[in-house]
Amino acid sequence: MTESSPHRTGPPSRPLTGLGWGTVAIGLIALVALTLPTVALLERTLDARPSLADERTRETLVEALRLSLVTSVVALAVIVAFGTPVAWMLARYRLPAHRLLDALIDLPIILPPAVAGIALLAAFGRRGLLGDELEALGITIGFSTAAVVIAQVFVGAPFYIRTARTGFGRIDGGLEEAAADLGASPLRTFWRVVLPLTRSSLAAGAVLAWARALGEFGATIMFAGNRPGVTQTMPLAIYERFLAGDLPTALLLSTVLLGSSALLLVVVRMLGEPGAPR
Repeated sequence: MTESSPHRTGPPSRPLTGLGWGTVAIGLIALVALTLPTVALLERTLDARPSLADERTRETLVEALRLSLVTSVVALAVIVAFGTPVAWMLARYRLPAHRLLDALIDLPIILPPAVAGIALLAAFGRRGLLGDELEALGITIGFSTAAVVIAQVFVGAPFYIRTARTGFGRIDGGLEEAAADLGASPLRTFWRVVLPLTRSSLAAGAVLAWARALGEFGATIMFAGNRPGVTQTMPLAIYERFLAGDLPTALLLSTVLLGSSALLLVVVRMLGEPGAPR
């Protein structure tokens, strides 16, 4: 018997030909074009030397960062709590209008942010579809912190559901049948068999959803407004400082948000592709 070769996780090594060199050149140009804005942002921030000693700058940074972290974490908890059953349903059951359900879940990804904000207002605003019912209960959602969370859930949920559904779909159904034959209930099977096998997919989807919620801007400003300390998240604070002509503070806030996004990206890369060998 011949000894099996170790499993390759990367692309095969091939000698560069004329076409290969051309592809590499185009790839390098594209890479430079994609990274140039980030490099320029860091360079301009260092050049502007924004100071945290300024009380206004420090207050804006602390309030916006705190609100962004709190609302995005709450949004993530809602997304995971409700998105996991939805992903499981789509992966395991063939429902009527299955493709329509798929399309509806993906819709927030392709919906223009301004349209998403108007749609949320039309649903939950004072004059929205549920406006009278909410007002009767003494609940006001529009232009509140709750509106920020709802906007983040709306735009972030599809990323979690898509990734979780892919992870659930890769599980061998025979494992669930074996657990059932051994007397495990469906809930115990899901908790002890399904979740451990899909934790990388669920974690990666959660990080992607969190990153999308953290950077949400368009739907938030339309549905929640831009109220410091109440609805002004980091993207909105950047926009407000830029419009006010305070470019150093806008650059500083942008760099902090860039660092947060880069950290989330590193976490996703560490988790690896769902189902990939480690």
